Amino acid sequence: MNDHREPPADRLRADVPHSARVWNYLLGGKDNYPADAQVGEMILQAYPDIAGIARDQRAFLARSVRFLAAEAGIRQFLDIGTGLPTANNTHEVAQWTAPESRIVYVDNDPLVLTHARALLTSTPEGACAYVDADVRDTGRVIEEAARTLDLGRPVGLTLLGIMGQLPDEEDPWALVSRLLGELASGSYLVLADGTDTSDTMNRAIEAYNAHSASSYHLRSPARIAAFFDGLDLVEPGVVRTSDWRPDPGRSGQEGPPSRAVSGVGRKP
Repeated sequence: MNDHREPPADRLRADVPHSARVWNYLLGGKDNYPADAQVGEMILQAYPDIAGIARDQRAFLARSVRFLAAEAGIRQFLDIGTGLPTANNTHEVAQWTAPESRIVYVDNDPLVLTHARALLTSTPEGACAYVDADVRDTGRVIEEAARTLDLGRPVGLTLLGIMGQLPDEEDPWALVSRLLGELASGSYLVLADGTDTSDTMNRAIEAYNAHSASSYHLRSPARIAAFFDGLDLVEPGVVRTSDWRPDPGRSGQEGPPSRAVSGVGRKP
């Protein structure tokens, strides 16, 4: 941990909404503060389907990690922008299939850090670690991840809802390329983000950006798909989140049209 970073307790601002805690509120969790709940309610009033997007994303995480562990043989995972622990966390899904799986979680919210240390515990055969870092600091993320993961072997990199938190000026596409550049051939990118295809959702996110410590940037499905440039897309490609390999007995077409898209790609 870099010395210049303030201790987590000093960075915890209960009076300022934070994306991880607002998302926790939208998922029906209890690990949030009144400021987070206030913004969460504001978003729900403007765009009630946002809660469905939150649930879809968590379900996609479980399906994609299950695919990587069970079908692609991945045994190492780097989960950036972890968020607050809830059901079907990355290490739980991976280690149900392969108990020896090793997982590194990365987030910069001090409340997430506190909960992760307490709740994200590994199987005896595997490993589970937490890195207190911002996704923009790719050097630190990779350096710390290498303490737990063997970066000479394939890794499943998950970025769910995190690239939308970076504006275009910061070139999140280049950031993803830098992260993938440090990972071995045969690694996978799992990515999901919200789209700008709904005027109502666009207004809801504008309200969120006006009241939150961070901001979110919706993009077109094509620009989100560009994060997978140079990778071999896993079928069915970059699609509506609920349409990515839905569980047996469930149709991805159920419910209102999702305003988020997701995909999985393999590094050649």
